Amino acid sequence: MPEQYRTLQGFRDILPDEQPYWRYFEKIAAEVAETYGYRRIETPTLEETAVFRKTSGEGTDVVEHEMYSFDDRADKEGRRQNIALRPEGTASVVRAYLEHGMFKLPQPVKLYYMSVPIFRHDKPQAGRYREHHQFGCEVLGEGDPAIDAEMIGLLHQVYTRSGLQRLRVHINSIGDQNCRPQYIQKLKEYYRPLLEDCCEDCQVRFVKNPLRLLDCKMPQDQPKIAAAPRITDNLCEPCREHFEAVQRFLEMYQVPYIVDKLIVRGLDYYTRTVFEVISEDNKLALNGGGRYDGLAEILGGQPTPGIGFGLGVERVIQEMKRRGIEPPTEEPTRAFVVYFGKEPKFKDAAIQVCAQLRHAGIKAEMSYGNRSNKAQMKQANNSGAVRAIIIGEDELAGGFVSVKNLQAEGMDTASKQAQVKREELIDYLCQHG
Repeated sequence: MPEQYRTLQGFRDILPDEQPYWRYFEKIAAEVAETYGYRRIETPTLEETAVFRKTSGEGTDVVEHEMYSFDDRADKEGRRQNIALRPEGTASVVRAYLEHGMFKLPQPVKLYYMSVPIFRHDKPQAGRYREHHQFGCEVLGEGDPAIDAEMIGLLHQVYTRSGLQRLRVHINSIGDQNCRPQYIQKLKEYYRPLLEDCCEDCQVRFVKNPLRLLDCKMPQDQPKIAAAPRITDNLCEPCREHFEAVQRFLEMYQVPYIVDKLIVRGLDYYTRTVFEVISEDNKLALNGGGRYDGLAEILGGQPTPGIGFGLGVERVIQEMKRRGIEPPTEEPTRAFVVYFGKEPKFKDAAIQVCAQLRHAGIKAEMSYGNRSNKAQMKQANNSGAVRAIIIGEDELAGGFVSVKNLQAEGMDTASKQAQVKREELIDYLCQHG
């Protein structure tokens, strides 16, 4: 037997039965984002690897272990460019903001992206695959803490409109270039005598990305994390005032939140406000985000404040299913066209009627493959269609069709079936459903 191929580990097919969840969530997310004044942007799946290497940081898991990067084919001069499949959404949006001169527009520039594929070669986990999809929002050109609260309020509204309750926003501040270096030094002084008892990853983080020491999940390191100094106790005055303002504005948006002093985020470009939304049922993080006031400079732009988040669509849909939330029932097939006759003229007439209905925006199907009359009617009954449109010898000769109500159980034959002129069929279906 020929070899049967399967999806790669960590990748998956999104089958038709699951698509209603995606359409439902995407519709809500887009409506909420646009209500808040955000406009849609799409960036390429491939970027220069340097875009992510510079912004994410050399010591991060994304750069060190998870990024899919490779040399492209050589150009005419024999030069090869190292490119990467997008491992996160923010850097590409900031690159586009700079490349296309959006910094010349009235600020802030508020953007969102929908279900973009994200690639990370990490261990597949619940609702997170090596290729997963993100809905995200980015605001560039404004450092006002009101923007931080607005974005978190937007995110919370997306969840509540999707039917997800019992969620809580976890927020923290990780300071900026004025106060974070001193805090990192204090954190390293605390960890230095404990380092031999830390896991191997934390020994690397101590050198490359000390803040990530607080993000370790290994049981042996939890007591060290619990006793570690907190950055919120070491903020400079502007960062402290910014964080207090964010909390005050969140109260105005009626967003339930807690200050979680252990949230640090995994990428180097974050400053000040960082946040996650976590399910209170299973402690699953549905998204992550934060402020990144130095990112544009890393990519060659002028100092530009920014903030954003990325939400894993698969993880949110998984949570919706776990809680029994179902998308609205989609419109059924309105008409199923059948033809009773083996001559080509009968099938031709069925195709013409089906095309006529579809051009009018009426969801229609028909039978294929020259099935028998009985088989076609069985197919029509099993299709979920509201009505069968029947074309036989009499119908073809008389220029009409027979319309049978397939949903009218218990009705007499006269009420269930009507003869309708071909040119009046669309009006009939619009009037009678």
